[in-house]
Amino acid sequence: MDVIQRIAEELSVNSKQVSAAVALLDEGATVPFISRYRKEVTGGLDDTQLRQLEERLSYLRELNERRKSILDSIRSQEKLTPELEKAINDADTKTLLEDLYLPYKPKRRTKAQIAREAGLEPLADAILDDRTLIPENIATRYINADIGIPDTAAALDGARQIIMERISEDAELLAELRERVWQKGILHATVISGKEQVAEKFKDYFDYQEAINKIPSHRALALFRGRNEDLLSLTLKPGAEDKEEHDLCAQFVARHLDINDSSKPANAWLAETARFAWKIKLFTRIDLDLKLRLREAAELEAIRVFASNLRDLLLAAPAGPKATMGLDPGIRTGVKVAIVDSTGKLLDTETIYPHPPRKQWDESIATLAKLIQRYRVDLVSIGNGTGSRETDQLVADVLKRHSELKFTKITVSEAGASVYSASELAAKEFPDLDVSLRGAVSIARRLQDPLAELVKIDPKSIGVGQYQHDVNQVQLARGLDVVVEDCVNAVGVDVNTASVSLLKQVSGLSASVSENIVAFRNENGPFINRKQLKKVPRLGDKAYEQAAGFLRVMNGDNPLDASAVHPEAYPVVEAIIADTGKSIRDLIGQSNFLRNLNPANYTNEHFGLPTVTDILQELEKPGRDPRPEFKSVEFKAGIEKISDLEPGMRLDGVVTNVANFGAFVDIGVHQDGLVHISHLSDTFIKDPRDAVKTGDMVKVKVLEVDVERKRISLTMKTNTDAVEAPPERNSQKQANKPKQQAPTQGLMANAFAKALKK
Repeated sequence: MDVIQRIAEELSVNSKQVSAAVALLDEGATVPFISRYRKEVTGGLDDTQLRQLEERLSYLRELNERRKSILDSIRSQEKLTPELEKAINDADTKTLLEDLYLPYKPKRRTKAQIAREAGLEPLADAILDDRTLIPENIATRYINADIGIPDTAAALDGARQIIMERISEDAELLAELRERVWQKGILHATVISGKEQVAEKFKDYFDYQEAINKIPSHRALALFRGRNEDLLSLTLKPGAEDKEEHDLCAQFVARHLDINDSSKPANAWLAETARFAWKIKLFTRIDLDLKLRLREAAELEAIRVFASNLRDLLLAAPAGPKATMGLDPGIRTGVKVAIVDSTGKLLDTETIYPHPPRKQWDESIATLAKLIQRYRVDLVSIGNGTGSRETDQLVADVLKRHSELKFTKITVSEAGASVYSASELAAKEFPDLDVSLRGAVSIARRLQDPLAELVKIDPKSIGVGQYQHDVNQVQLARGLDVVVEDCVNAVGVDVNTASVSLLKQVSGLSASVSENIVAFRNENGPFINRKQLKKVPRLGDKAYEQAAGFLRVMNGDNPLDASAVHPEAYPVVEAIIADTGKSIRDLIGQSNFLRNLNPANYTNEHFGLPTVTDILQELEKPGRDPRPEFKSVEFKAGIEKISDLEPGMRLDGVVTNVANFGAFVDIGVHQDGLVHISHLSDTFIKDPRDAVKTGDMVKVKVLEVDVERKRISLTMKTNTDAVEAPPERNSQKQANKPKQQAPTQGLMANAFAKALKK
């Protein structure tokens, strides 16, 4: 089956759609461009289908290249038979292809090869062909001390090595046994003797076993990390009953050799050979293959989770173009302050020392109030690192003492801010600014527009993955780059304010062309229309075609340039104007009027119904942002550190990371709590992302607190009673209150009451 047909079947679409998409990709078109502006060509393939198509296309082309190489190699050895050629051409996975190639693959000098050189292959063939022969008798003919065969035992051992190698290179047998062990195998982990203390973080795996095909990705990666750090030993057992399953697999190999009649002398010897082949050759190979299979599957799942979390983070709600103060908290080193205007331009910086050892609380309040008033700050963005809650209290005091100031304070994740601060990009953007203050700029900007700021940071440094350093780094980078590209193009980019980091993620734009756009903008002033982009050096027709629809020119001389309508489709809008007699400014935003138009009236040989429908929807809300409306969360006052928590408290929090086993939630105590998947919903869910995503604001209840290990267990279930967290735990008023009922007792009483009611 050719590549096009295979992909079409996998995606459940027709071959013409796949063929058209492949042609566009080969011409250099990007997935965002194809999914948005070439719907007629591909028959409406969406971005998810196109990403799958792109991935499978790459895999199958690599498979075909390898297939050609293998065929050439076997043909050069003059061993290519019609049957083998057909099997190789029919192989649909790289694993099967390599299994078929194994007998012909150039290899180091094996014991079997040495036996062949000694002339023992006829002995092996004779025993296999005539089971009535007594192996010891026929082996006497091959004794030759001069070539290293002093006795019958040596001759038979050589013959056995040849047969064992043939068995281990049988693609069909290997595939069947590999799948059998995958379905029945048990992976057993144990701590390496004497390393119990060092391996404390792997305590859950000191004596752990689970079916290999059931191990979830996060657990598999933990096991492999423990092994790589030489703290855990991983042993694969072919089944729950280890010895019994080994015997069954050996019998499976024996049946493959057609050993049925035990009365025939050669069959007893061959049965022993089958047992050796299983234990020494086949199981050794399968052990490596299945651990690799488990690891690769775990890595792919970890990358998928990381990509999903990154997408949610990048598409988080922007606070919008408002003057913003960024605060990068610190205790001993002080709080770094940066103010940016509504476009993100840096206006001023300062460092204040409200916390110990200097304790300049009042002076810091005065400084912040003066800066907020001077620059008419609308938002104060506080990083969630060390000193965050103390700094949040400082800003709250600014509000109390200066009621005339109208601003909103929000705590944001500062993950990756320090990486950006020390980056070459930050040094280029702020050459004269201290590294420590650059982080405050990033914290301010990521509140205004998370996407525009976070694209400047290596996605791996944002901290929304699981075991990200244990997975294939090339695959991880490729997977995350795809997410960034999709997010940027889904939102669109203001060409007059975007940084080089943001522009280079736009469909069709390289880093050098993005730099040229910014240089052109700086030299000639803001772009007034999309046509001007053609004057940018090295931005050719192809790049313009790919990028123009995703670049926005706000307040330019053509209102369509601020929309997602591609310039190539402007004639469609002109036809609508001519037909309705309305100007473009009269059309934009007129939902009722636009919805009454028939898209079919404006189709032609170049633009079909999907494109015209998209254009009418875009005219309703030009440049609409797909991101949600901005909201903020207020952490509970008086709950500032993990020791302040008590089981039963109900708190507000923000989801910071979603893993396969649950979600991590920031509740304002500098240590994220975990909501296990079983506590994310009142109903059963298989995937945590069915309940929450990164950036969601949620209400949680504290289940358990382990201060020593810094572990917080939370629940989001709503069908349990909970004790409210006190507004101020350290106040005298709270101390005088009677103790509330223990959470466990309350839960039990509630459950008992419900049972009686039923």
